[in-house]
Amino acid sequence: MSLSNLKQKINQNPRLKKIIHRMMFDNARPRWWVKHIINPLFFRHGKGAIIRHQTIMNVSPINKFYLGVNSTIEEYSVLDNGVGEIIIGSHTRIGLRSTIIGPVQIGNHVILAQNVVLSGLNHNYEDISLPIHLQGVNVAPIIIEDNAWIAANSIITAGVTIGKHAIVAGGSVVTKNVPPHTIVAGNPAKIIKEYESESQKWIRI
Repeated sequence: MSLSNLKQKINQNPRLKKIIHRMMFDNARPRWWVKHIINPLFFRHGKGAIIRHQTIMNVSPINKFYLGVNSTIEEYSVLDNGVGEIIIGSHTRIGLRSTIIGPVQIGNHVILAQNVVLSGLNHNYEDISLPIHLQGVNVAPIIIEDNAWIAANSIITAGVTIGKHAIVAGGSVVTKNVPPHTIVAGNPAKIIKEYESESQKWIRI
């Protein structure tokens, strides 16, 4: 059986998928055997892609993971595709100690600085008769389009799209979509500048 057929079989069998998910992700800790044995069998990366040695790769073949050409994931970053795929384009840099929890799609020539958090996952909390950790999760994909720059210590929440060549200022918490060619800052993040094509300048709002 080919690897692609095996992956398809796993995804089509909810019971088998749950067992494998528990084996790989139970207690929220990465497994050495997943990183060094399973992942090399299933995942192929673009030419020149680099994943630094101390990166925590909490990824499994249940959901897709891909790192594009000449892209880098720096030391002490955490990647988790347990509930959604992670796709990273080419010539993109994931900075030190960043956290990416799928579903997340990152374009080409994107910069994530240090300590950036992208989480496409939220915990359900509506039933007050149950502990939150027993209520499951919901997901909404995060999309970071080409040429964007997410500055240090920023948080991008589930369901948000960051437009092409947009900039998120350091320490921002982004809860709504960011249009292309704008700069946002704050908590919650708001537009502070936008690029004016006529003058070819960034104009403060």
